[in-house]
Amino acid sequence: VQLQASGGGLVQAGGSLRLSCSASGRTFGSYGMAWFRQAPGKEREFVTAISWSGGRTYYADSVKGRFTISRDNTKNTVYLQMNSLKPEDTAVYYCAARYYRGNDYYSGPQDYAYWGRGTLVTVSS
Repeated sequence: VQLQASGGGLVQAGGSLRLSCSASGRTFGSYGMAWFRQAPGKEREFVTAISWSGGRTYYADSVKGRFTISRDNTKNTVYLQMNSLKPEDTAVYYCAARYYRGNDYYSGPQDYAYWGRGTLVTVSS
């Protein structure tokens, strides 16, 4: 599967952005999806994940209550709605895919075999 993330940009603190990640291929519904982010000088960190069906979602504590992940398997797309953005949310955001139709929780970059190019989110104070 090939992934393409979009929707990043510059936003003021307290604002919102929605990221999209489009996937190629006919088996998108067999992949668990996730968003990671990497700030300058920091390691890539887990943000959120969603199961293949969309029935299970998982969030890092730092974004819980502000970010929402969703997916539309008919459009081969996963979304990340980001509200109440903070300067510390500034990072390059990556979408990732894992071929898996279970509901277990995977939060390590090593757990995902497929990655899209990142999209930059900058939150100004």
